[in-house]
Amino acid sequence: MLIELRVRNVAVLEDLTLSLAPGLNVITGETGAGKSIVVDALGLLVGGRASVDLVRAGADRAVVEGVVDVAGHSEVRARLHALGLEAEDDHVVIRREVTSAGRSRAWINGSPTTATVLRDLSSTLVDIHGQHEHQRLLSPSVQMEVLDAFAGATGLAADVRKAHGRLGELIRARDEVEARRRELGRKADFLRFQLRELDEAELADPDEESALEAELGRLDHAEELSGTAAELHDGLYGEDRSVADTLATALQRLKRLSGLDPGLSEQAALLEGAYHQIVEVARSLGGYAEDVDLDPERSEVLRERRALLNALKRKYGATLEEVIAARESVAAELRTLDSPELDLAAMDARASAAREQLLSRARDLSEARRGAAHGLGVQVSNLLDEVGLLGGSFAVEVEALDQVASRGLESAQFVVSLNPGFPAAPLTRVASGGELSRVMLALKSVLSNLDPVPTVVFDEIDAGVGGAVATQVGARLEAVAEGRQVLVVTHLPQIACRGGHHLAVEKHVRDGVTTTLVEALDGEARVREIARMLDGAPLSEASLDHARVLLAQVGTGASGEEGVAAERAG
Repeated sequence: MLIELRVRNVAVLEDLTLSLAPGLNVITGETGAGKSIVVDALGLLVGGRASVDLVRAGADRAVVEGVVDVAGHSEVRARLHALGLEAEDDHVVIRREVTSAGRSRAWINGSPTTATVLRDLSSTLVDIHGQHEHQRLLSPSVQMEVLDAFAGATGLAADVRKAHGRLGELIRARDEVEARRRELGRKADFLRFQLRELDEAELADPDEESALEAELGRLDHAEELSGTAAELHDGLYGEDRSVADTLATALQRLKRLSGLDPGLSEQAALLEGAYHQIVEVARSLGGYAEDVDLDPERSEVLRERRALLNALKRKYGATLEEVIAARESVAAELRTLDSPELDLAAMDARASAAREQLLSRARDLSEARRGAAHGLGVQVSNLLDEVGLLGGSFAVEVEALDQVASRGLESAQFVVSLNPGFPAAPLTRVASGGELSRVMLALKSVLSNLDPVPTVVFDEIDAGVGGAVATQVGARLEAVAEGRQVLVVTHLPQIACRGGHHLAVEKHVRDGVTTTLVEALDGEARVREIARMLDGAPLSEASLDHARVLLAQVGTGASGEEGVAAERAG
């Protein structure tokens, strides 16, 4: 529930803090004092439309903050957790501001959020009924939820939604597979051509091009390679006075010198190594010269292979590796055509079974709804007289759909007739905000144990109400407030005296600027406010006594001497 509301620079509200309590909270004050602006500020807090008109003249921004106690409200905690937030000591702090330039910002527990997220979260916290927005029970989806809750069929409705979602998944999967099959079927011949072309190329080694270019380079320069290698062989080893002969003679002489001076042994060893390396190189070049292939036919074969690889790269990828990967992809697509996963008959069978399951659960839900629709209509209609809608009637119209939907086989809407002799119309088209609020009050009375929203706000619920009806409306509000928090903006003392917590709104002009103050009333101050509501100002002793009587009758009034006075007045 909402335990504190702070409002700064919202219209005539300059800076005020409201402490709210469980049960029935009443807000009273003179006409035009700003009572409904408190509700407007609360509407802004829970994600309502941010209007520049709400910003107090001369201020740069309007700010509304609320502290909500969420102890015991698992749905709220689950939504907070989904947002990456947690309640702190069972409290959630919501903040909303609107600048004079029209910019709106919002925070939950200090973390920035959007108005959409704020509305979603707040829909589980506060339900505002009045002249304007946030009338939760006007939503067709919420009306269906209310009917299901009244029927005790919330779990069954969840089963239907789940079954409908499962059927939708199967149908989408089947349609995707069918579309995939058609696509593959259209290009199957082309895929087979591609696979045959790639297979005939016998691609295996992504480095084949490098090896091919190296071999082709040798073939193209075979004569030069062979001739030069032979000349080098002869110069190094194969002819008289070759490099090898010269080194051999030098090596013999150096070895003799090293026998005379051991200090030359290292040089002799190095020269001997050079000699053997020269000989090895020379012999290798000789073998190379003999092995060079002078084969123009092989050269032509390699050129054709290179041309084929280049052609494949133009079609399938920039590199041979990509071409090989393309071959695997084509083969996989062709395998998909014959895959058991694309067995449309099996998928149709699964969808058919899911559809039968959905229809079965939806029929059970329909039976529960049609029985509950009559009962809900009767119970609400029986309360309309009590809330000042004499001769009014309420009903739940259930209409069959052409096909099963996520909510079942029917739609439902609340309809009312507030004037005898006139046909019922959807609740969304009720003539006035006051009438709508009283219809909501009747609904809340019936649904008080089913609706989980902990805070309900009624603005101007007493429009057009007086006398005994006002007393009945007050009793209804008190009943709805059992186990939850109710805020009521009222002009009627019969309603105001029922409040367990009374807030009075008063307008003042200070330094030529209008501002509104809110004061929590008890004791004699509350007696005086009830008396003002009865007879206006100046207060008479009779109106004060009458106020004490009203308060004493509902058990929320004065005690001690005030109680004695009330008894005397009675």
